[in-house]
Amino acid sequence: MLPPIRVAITGAAGNIGYSLLWRIADGSCFGPDQPVILHLLEVPGALERLEGVVMEVVDSAMPLVQGIVATDNARTAFDGVNQAFLVGSRPRGPGMNRSDLVAANGPIFVGQGQALNEVAASDVRVIVVGNPCNTNCLIAQRNARDIPPERFTAMMRLDHNRAAGQLAQRAGVPVSQVSGVAIWGNHADTMYPDVTRATVGGVAATERFEQEWLRGAFLDTVATRGAAIIKARGASSAASAASAAVDHMHDWWFGTNGGVVSMALPSRGQYGVPEGLVFSFPCRVGSGGAVEVIEGWPVDAFCQSKIDQNVAALLAEREAVADLV
Repeated sequence: MLPPIRVAITGAAGNIGYSLLWRIADGSCFGPDQPVILHLLEVPGALERLEGVVMEVVDSAMPLVQGIVATDNARTAFDGVNQAFLVGSRPRGPGMNRSDLVAANGPIFVGQGQALNEVAASDVRVIVVGNPCNTNCLIAQRNARDIPPERFTAMMRLDHNRAAGQLAQRAGVPVSQVSGVAIWGNHADTMYPDVTRATVGGVAATERFEQEWLRGAFLDTVATRGAAIIKARGASSAASAASAAVDHMHDWWFGTNGGVVSMALPSRGQYGVPEGLVFSFPCRVGSGGAVEVIEGWPVDAFCQSKIDQNVAALLAEREAVADLV
């Protein structure tokens, strides 16, 4: 077997963290030959629940798990970690709007960014799952000044997977026959699932489906899927979010072999997105883990309007946390 890597999960006793743990421990994320040492972080009030989670991991007797660190201290949790899943964040409460959520969660990611900067391994890669993930990622990245910005990403893969799932369901084909979907922007209802280059069963999505559906019900369904799941099951997405986080890190670890994925990362000014904003683009990942924003993607007037809408929303969020970045 390979030498173990250290993998941190924050909010590890929460629903997403709980679902995520076993996918990492069984090799789904980093491969069946890659041992892991799990670093699990929780708030003090959830430590007893985290202890129960650790018991379950031990009882699962997973060969790839070579150690477990369970703590409420960020420096301990991130000490020497190579991969970090920042899942834990405060959920939106009654009467809270998005700006309230940004303000409430910002300080969490200040501390976590600083701790990562101080004690994480030099090759650390970070995915932020806790919402609002784009701006939380920006905060963590800006507070980890010594870590290259490209080591920080925010999870757009759930939106990506939802879009692919809707295309497959409407066409009546397995989702494995869907490729080329891309998500632009912010993990919010403003994000734009772009099918300009997508194919479904080998046929261009723009030829297979009517434009009225692609720019109407399809967009609305993907944008409001989270709310629909809460209404249907009485709880927010957990297993699908964890699965998306695994997909994101798996592709970052192994590369995409030329395939298109959606990842939010600090902009370098591509497609007119202001530098530094954590924005989702169509991307490819090389075998060494380098994420490349795909250049030359066709951007029509409709797509540009969606990009501009997401830029405006993210600039407003950045302004709301200006004192934290």
